[in-house]
Amino acid sequence: MYENKLLDLSTEFAVAIVNLVDSVKTPKSLYLLDQLGRAGTSVGANIHEAQYAQSKKDFISKLEIALKESNETSYWLKLLYKTGRIDQQTYYVTERLCGNIRRLLIAFCRTAKQNYH
Repeated sequence: MYENKLLDLSTEFAVAIVNLVDSVKTPKSLYLLDQLGRAGTSVGANIHEAQYAQSKKDFISKLEIALKESNETSYWLKLLYKTGRIDQQTYYVTERLCGNIRRLLIAFCRTAKQNYH
């Protein structure tokens, strides 16, 4: 059940990131938007890839990569907000979704590691 929630949230998050990147019209922000787009969509890609991991160790590794990417995504979101490229509402909504995914990933990683050893 929680895995499906994580999969659904990660897809919703990737859509939000793509829409956010496409909505910013500041040409000087392209390098920031590229970083946000890569990190933000990588979260879901790694979560989805983990579903077909070759081993428990590979599963944990993919989830940990997704966790690291979600942390990086938060950084780019904050930077875009602090430099005025995205508004407060966009920042808070997107960051909240990212935080929810991150908390689920932390729990999944912890549980998977406990079951692995």
